[in-house]
Amino acid sequence: MSLSTAWTVFFYGWLVTEIYVAIATRTRKGAGKVSDRGTMLLLWLVIFGSITAGLAISGTWGPNPPGLQNAHTIKTAIKTVALVILIFALVLRWVSIISLGKSFSANVAVREKQTVYKKGLYRWVRHPSYTGLGLCFVATGLHTLNWISLAIIVVFPSAALLYRIHVEETALREAFGDEYVNYIRETKRLIPGIF
Repeated sequence: MSLSTAWTVFFYGWLVTEIYVAIATRTRKGAGKVSDRGTMLLLWLVIFGSITAGLAISGTWGPNPPGLQNAHTIKTAIKTVALVILIFALVLRWVSIISLGKSFSANVAVREKQTVYKKGLYRWVRHPSYTGLGLCFVATGLHTLNWISLAIIVVFPSAALLYRIHVEETALREAFGDEYVNYIRETKRLIPGIF
């Protein structure tokens, strides 16, 4: 399988799985307390818009990283790194989602009998599925080989994701009180030991 084909399979696989997650795991009213504040729609719009704009710019305009105009080996290396990051990100995201099971929801919601989950990846960071999602943005931006595209694809979705995390953590503090506040003190948000 060529690098280009592998990228296409994993990139579109990521998009299809995100659509599946949005539909299959969305908490409906009555199944739990929904506190989404429109963040699911915001994320979708910002992610779709940023990736579309970034890909359009990469193909038509903008400065490429220095020395990449004719450097096939460097381009291939960057695209390989982007593919490795994407695969790692997808594994991280799916392991995180599967670990939470029925407690995972595409929209911000707390279901009845839900508890604060602190096992597996959640021992190291509070939002490993969002870490995976953020890495998907980085991989996609790198794959464009364009600095402006990289910035667009990473910065805007990351800002929307941080807002989503704020909304989600507010809902979790309200639902679980001191238990979640203690979890915040003990565990970093997205990057183990750093942030």
